[in-house]
Amino acid sequence: MSKKIGFIGLGIMGIPMAKNILSKNSELTCYDISKDALDKVSKLGATVADTASALAKDCEIIFIIVPDVPHVHSIIFGENGISKTAKKGTIIIDMSSLPPTASIEIANKCKEHDLLFLDAPVSGGEPKAVDGTLSFMVGGNKEAFDAVTPYFKMMGSSAVLIGDSGAGSATKLANQIIVNLNIAALSEAMILIAKMGIDPEKVVSAISGGLAGSAVLNAKAPMMINRDFKAGGRIDINKKDIRNVLATSHDLGLSLPLTAQLYEEFQSLSALDKNTLDHSAILHFYENINNVKLEKK
Repeated sequence: MSKKIGFIGLGIMGIPMAKNILSKNSELTCYDISKDALDKVSKLGATVADTASALAKDCEIIFIIVPDVPHVHSIIFGENGISKTAKKGTIIIDMSSLPPTASIEIANKCKEHDLLFLDAPVSGGEPKAVDGTLSFMVGGNKEAFDAVTPYFKMMGSSAVLIGDSGAGSATKLANQIIVNLNIAALSEAMILIAKMGIDPEKVVSAISGGLAGSAVLNAKAPMMINRDFKAGGRIDINKKDIRNVLATSHDLGLSLPLTAQLYEEFQSLSALDKNTLDHSAILHFYENINNVKLEKK
């Protein structure tokens, strides 16, 4: 495992992911626009770079996790981007959540620079980033995937090559539909329980062993009950993902009415200034329209 690794994007997810690589691979070079974030990883033993192009000079494999398409474009193709200095054959792994069409376009543009590109969004949020059990959904070249799989395993419990470029991003869209609609359904259920004056913890205990049991129930119900909405997956980021779902579905001529309603709920939460909260705060939408508050008994 002698390859030189770079990591760009040290946010809620990025710092614990970089930390997990460092715990198993002593050499890691990081870049972020935040000096505070760079200071944190420097204290963990990472080398820091002042631009993406400076990082790319010495790295053969570069991981990226940033909010949206313009950030990825800037990091790879911008004035101080990876493509300015990266060696031929450098593998770029974008773990951001982008529309499939954007991932395909970026992959094709990387080919023009003799760079390999994998779209590899993740599922699991901050808790799984911290404990190193993320799931990676990957699209792109199999040889590149095989080369970086050992590093996926440093950060996650599974990595699956779904198909060609864009397939990982498409899989993440499907994941986001399921996760966020589950949170919305859980929110409705909790409002029903709250209105009836029943202990929500006992309800969750009763249903978790049945068909309603899920990773979403286990992770998000305690947050709702304890009113702990510290972000592991922010409202605004998930709203962006659901917007990408709808744009993709419209391009394909599909109707996804539940997802469309979910997007309107996210819009309402943005208007209520909830953007920085965890997406378990979808509960606030249902509390607001019903004038009911979920409280721990």
